[in-house]
Amino acid sequence: MKIAVIGGGPGGYIAAIRASQLGADVTVIEKEHLGGTCLNIGCIPTKCLLHSAELFSEIKDRGSKLGIDADNVQINFPKVMKHKNQISKKLVKGVSGLLNANNINTITAEVKFIAPGTLGLIDADGTISPLSADAYIIATGSVNAIPPIPGITETPACIDSTGALSLDELPKSMVVIGAGVIGLEIACAYASFGTKVTVVEAMDRILPMLDADIVSSGLKHMKKMGININMKCPVQSVEPTEIGAKVICNTEDGQTIEYEAEKVLVAVGRKANTSSLDLALGEIDNHKGHIIVDTHMKTNIDNIYAIGDCTADHAQLAHTASLMGEIAAENIMGINSCYDESSNPTCVYIEPEAAAVGMREDQLEPGTYKTGIFPMAANGKSLILNDGEGVVKIISDAENDHVLGIHMIGPRATDLIAEGALAIKMGASTKDIINTIHSHPTVSETVREAALMLEKRPLNMPPMK
Repeated sequence: MKIAVIGGGPGGYIAAIRASQLGADVTVIEKEHLGGTCLNIGCIPTKCLLHSAELFSEIKDRGSKLGIDADNVQINFPKVMKHKNQISKKLVKGVSGLLNANNINTITAEVKFIAPGTLGLIDADGTISPLSADAYIIATGSVNAIPPIPGITETPACIDSTGALSLDELPKSMVVIGAGVIGLEIACAYASFGTKVTVVEAMDRILPMLDADIVSSGLKHMKKMGININMKCPVQSVEPTEIGAKVICNTEDGQTIEYEAEKVLVAVGRKANTSSLDLALGEIDNHKGHIIVDTHMKTNIDNIYAIGDCTADHAQLAHTASLMGEIAAENIMGINSCYDESSNPTCVYIEPEAAAVGMREDQLEPGTYKTGIFPMAANGKSLILNDGEGVVKIISDAENDHVLGIHMIGPRATDLIAEGALAIKMGASTKDIINTIHSHPTVSETVREAALMLEKRPLNMPPMK
C-alpha cells in the first residue's frame, strides 16, 4: 500500500509514522518546513516565549519573597528569540530523524488537484505530474486569518502571530486585535516582558471555549499584569502613525476610541490552508475551504483522507491533528478506527495557564448537573508555585455522578487536564477520582479535592454547609 501524506506538521508526520508502522510505503510531501506551524511558528515557539516570560516574572516579582535577591533583572530579547529558534530547530530535526527511522520518504514540493480525485505534484520548475499513490492524507493545516478591516494590510506595524514570534526588538507597546487563545497567549508573554499591551475584542467575552469561572480568574490575573482588555470593542480601521499604528474602535455605547502602539497583533483566528489545493477541481466536499470528513477522516473520495486544521467542524489543535492522523492511517490500512472529540482537552497558555475538557455549565440544562470547585490557595504545591492562584472545577451528572467536564486554571493546569480527559474517556465518576490516590504534595491533589467538594466533604477546606 502506497500512501502519500500532504503536509509534514503534527498531523502529517504522525499519520506517516503510523502508516509505516502498519506496513505502508509512505511519502510525505511538505512545501516548506517539517513540523508545520506547531513546531516552527506556533505552539512550540509561543511556549518558549511564555516560559522565558514566566521565568522573568517569577524572579522579578517573587524572587525576593522566595529568598532570591537578583538586582536589575532584565530581558535580553535577542537571546529569548535565539532560545526559541534553537528549540524549534531541534524539534524539527527530530521529526526528520523520526521519518528517516521509519523509512518514510520526504519530498519538498507543492501539491494540488489536477482532476476530480486526482492530485498532482508541482516540481521546482512548475511542471505538474500526477502524484501516484493508493491513498492520500491531506494534512495542510491552517494559516492566520486576515479580517476585512480597512488599513490592516497597508499598515507595516500590523503583524500576525508569525511576526510576533519573529521580532528583532521588544516593542514598548502593542495592541492585540482578538481575545482568543493566540492573541492572549502572546499578550501575556509580551506583557511579562514589559510591553504595554492593550487587547480589543468585538465579542462580549474572552476565550469562549473556557468555563466562565476559569475565564473570570484568568481575566483578573491578566488585568493585574497590566493588560488592558476591552470587550465589545470592534475595530473599525487601522492607520499607520509615526509611532507604529493607530487602532480605531467603536465602544459599546457607540463612541469612537483610539489605541496607538508600536505593533498591532492581528489574532482573529485561523483558516484552512487549502486555497492552493484547488479543492473545487478535485471535487472535494468542503465548507469555505475546510474539508468535510467522516469519523474515519475520509473525504467524499474513497481513497482521500484529510486531518487536522484543514478539516471542517473540528478543534484546530495539534494534538487533535495527530490523533486524526493515526486514525486516517489505520483506516487506510484496514483497521476500523473512529475519531471521538468528547475527551479532547483544550489548553490555553495564558498566565496562569488554563485547561478544560468536556462540557461547560453553559452547555448543560440547569438541574441536570452538579459542580465542585476547589481553590488552588488551599493546595500546598500551588502555594509554593504561584501563591495559590487558580481553581479546579468539576462538573458531574446529577443522576449518575459521571464526570461531564473538568476545568482549571493555575500552575500545571495543562498537564493536569490529562486526568480529566481520561476520566471522561473511561466514563469515570467523581467517586472514581476520589478513590484514586493522588500523591502529595502535588497540584494534582486539587482535582481530587474538587471531586470531594461535589460530595460536600472537602478535607482541606472548612466544612461545607
